[in-house]
Amino acid sequence: MSRTALLSQFKRTIQTAAQTSSKPFDKVLIANRGEIACRVMKTCQSLGIKTVAVHSDVDDRAVHVRMADEAVCVGPAPSSESYLDMEAIVQAAITTGAQAVHPGYGFLSENCKFAELLERNGIAFIGPKEKAIQAMGDKIESKIIARQAGINCIPGFDGVVEDDARAVEIANEIGYPVMIKASAGGGGKGMRIAWNDAEVVEGFKLSSEEAAASFGDDRLLIERFIDNPRHIEIQVLADSHGNCIYLNERECSIQRRNQKVIEEAPSSFITPDVRKAMGEQAVQLARAVNYQSAGTVEFLVDSQMNFYFLEMNTRLQVEHPITECITGVDIVEEMLRVAAGKALSYTQADIGIKGWAVECRVYAEDPVRYLPSIGLLTKYIEPSVAENTPDNGVRCDSGILEGSCISIHYDPMICKLVTFAPTRREAISKMEGALDDYVIDGITHNTPLLREILSNEAFLTGDVSTKFLEEEYPQGFSGTELSSSQRSELFPALAVLHHSKANRSGASGSFKYIISGEGEERGEVTVNVGKDGSYTVTMDGGTVPVTPTESLYEPLQKFTLDNGRSVTVQQLDFNGVTHSIRYRCCKKELTILSPLQQQFMDMMPEKPVLDTSNLILSPMPGSLLMISVEEGDEVLEGTEVAVIVAMKMNNSLKAPKSGKIKKIWAKPGDVVDGDQKIIEFE
Repeated sequence: MSRTALLSQFKRTIQTAAQTSSKPFDKVLIANRGEIACRVMKTCQSLGIKTVAVHSDVDDRAVHVRMADEAVCVGPAPSSESYLDMEAIVQAAITTGAQAVHPGYGFLSENCKFAELLERNGIAFIGPKEKAIQAMGDKIESKIIARQAGINCIPGFDGVVEDDARAVEIANEIGYPVMIKASAGGGGKGMRIAWNDAEVVEGFKLSSEEAAASFGDDRLLIERFIDNPRHIEIQVLADSHGNCIYLNERECSIQRRNQKVIEEAPSSFITPDVRKAMGEQAVQLARAVNYQSAGTVEFLVDSQMNFYFLEMNTRLQVEHPITECITGVDIVEEMLRVAAGKALSYTQADIGIKGWAVECRVYAEDPVRYLPSIGLLTKYIEPSVAENTPDNGVRCDSGILEGSCISIHYDPMICKLVTFAPTRREAISKMEGALDDYVIDGITHNTPLLREILSNEAFLTGDVSTKFLEEEYPQGFSGTELSSSQRSELFPALAVLHHSKANRSGASGSFKYIISGEGEERGEVTVNVGKDGSYTVTMDGGTVPVTPTESLYEPLQKFTLDNGRSVTVQQLDFNGVTHSIRYRCCKKELTILSPLQQQFMDMMPEKPVLDTSNLILSPMPGSLLMISVEEGDEVLEGTEVAVIVAMKMNNSLKAPKSGKIKKIWAKPGDVVDGDQKIIEFE
């Protein structure tokens, strides 16, 4: 820190000593659930503030409920009847004597009516004033304000788009491609890219339906889609004393369905001058609406580092931890201070960049199709749980435990996994290790995709855009086959694990095995057991020492090979011959047999594959919103035939071929499972 910054910090400490001697509030209600509710509670507890949790009836034993000093049930499972019930939440605050409400993100966090209702009842809203929420929450009004404030903006139409015909007209005036997006809300909901008139018509319908369901507001706007942009955002903090600062940037370009997957801070792309310009524009916009709290100004940045205002999120952002890591600022604490009328604890001179942070959003979803997964967490062990401290460089913001249920009613996020290190490569390497150590079983999750991205050469060199996933995995991510180097470390480790389980006598000698699995090259190994119980494994003409470092019955197995190479294997199941494991987060079914056993196995006939070409199956668990065909109808390939709603997202099901509808197996309103029959063709 420079001498000027140190003097500034000293003066601030003296000037605010009286303010910091008392906590902002005595009791705070958190109007949210899951990991973000737990995150806010941690800061409250560190400040000696009592906390109140609200919950739906299905969340009565959730982690955030157990963590709070008090808890109030505000309704049944559907969020519209619980976490979005403003009256019930305000009444819970009144009943418990909470002086303030922190909304987290999502739900009511950007609802100006909620902020106004709290104010009428004498309860502080830990967020910006309702006028700022309204101005920035409306994408149309925010663009007008941004232009008036001199902020760089994307060409587009600032008014409300009345219908699909007008949408097509506007799209042709702006020029393709265009982005159709909800005027209210965010998080990728109500957002579609259209490259032609037909896609505008379809996108207008789906976006308006999704916007109405998610935000109660079906208004849409249209703007030019910047092809191959980076998504870079600036964190701002402002108070009621005229102070406003920016906490540098976050790179959020790795996205699926317009929702972020991996974020990092700082960005590996922009220069200090561009960072300063973006930060100053973000502060300029915040001042234009008299902003008071934490907020995020999002920009699209092209290959020439031209940046354009996208939107302002008037809430705590999901990815705020990476900013906290590189700046040392507790953003939640600053929100509490500002809501209590106190000044910010920092000036712009205090804000620097120390190290690098990476965040992975771990979701309960199929990483191949990006579709949500629900169910019970039968096994759950967070990485570095014994030493999960900031000094360790691993932070796991979660709100679940082993035995928790991932429900159809709420967002499928399991946790925000964050690593922090002096350099970008070190932070990435630490994240790879943390993901390898993260045991999640019982539901499908996206850690295989996250792990794969981290080792992708384009990502490692920082060559990314918002189209990264579709460009790097044009057919979708379908898992990975073992490379020769990965095979040379996994097979010896697994052979030792198998031998240890299958031969409990501990006899020394040499034992031959054949390892095989679907899509993997067969491997022949020899496990050599020394009289002292040590292991070496011979494979492909070479011999390596293998040292297990964990008990055979631990779900997480670690091995040390030659030259200190470390191998981590998660044990999922073992039936005597087949090991169900995770290696580099990818699930593998590997069979280990003796040469004679393998000889007999090769004689077994293959199991026939079930033909589902005449069926439309539900791609995920969800609620069937609509079916647009009837039995006997002739449909063309690509025609929308049904819509499934899951995790607040509308998912269109289209005819895989032209043909006649033979039978409809479900009706609108039905709750369906993944792979359940919906429609059958003749």
